[in-house]
Amino acid sequence: MIQEAEVLAAAEALFYERGVQQVGMDQVRAAAGVSLKRLYQLFPSKDDLVIGYLTARDERWLASVAAHARAADDVLAVFDWLAEWFAEPDFRGCAFVNSFGELGGTSEAVAAIARRHKEAFRQLIRDLAGDDELGDQLTLLAEGAITMAAIGGSPEPAQQAKRAARALLAIPA
Repeated sequence: MIQEAEVLAAAEALFYERGVQQVGMDQVRAAAGVSLKRLYQLFPSKDDLVIGYLTARDERWLASVAAHARAADDVLAVFDWLAEWFAEPDFRGCAFVNSFGELGGTSEAVAAIARRHKEAFRQLIRDLAGDDELGDQLTLLAEGAITMAAIGGSPEPAQQAKRAARALLAIPA
């Protein structure tokens, strides 16, 4: 449904840039170009909209990083993908960590989505690495890079994490 996609896109842009708690439904309505009545028909509450936003972002984000890494047939390609993401002008860190930080203590649904997202990312890296323990270690490097890039405002943590991953994999630079 086009209106639903437009609302989710508007919500994602606003929530990711400003934070979930800082954005009201009227701001989403205006950005999406729908009536408030239509917005509430699509998403009966702000919680429903937040869950919709995170679910859509989860699917798109994981599909993108997985496609990139699988096309390269190399777990290290995850770090190249991260570097590209970190360099985007609107990069604000992990939407799931951000949302969990804002709402995880009060919204079990947000906490559950964040946990599922992190577990799915971990499983993707495990699959790419072909080893659970190594995959878990690489996941920690990737997650740390995401946090450091968000706080530091630089894509460099992706390359630093990639160099550390090479060392774990015992691959010369």
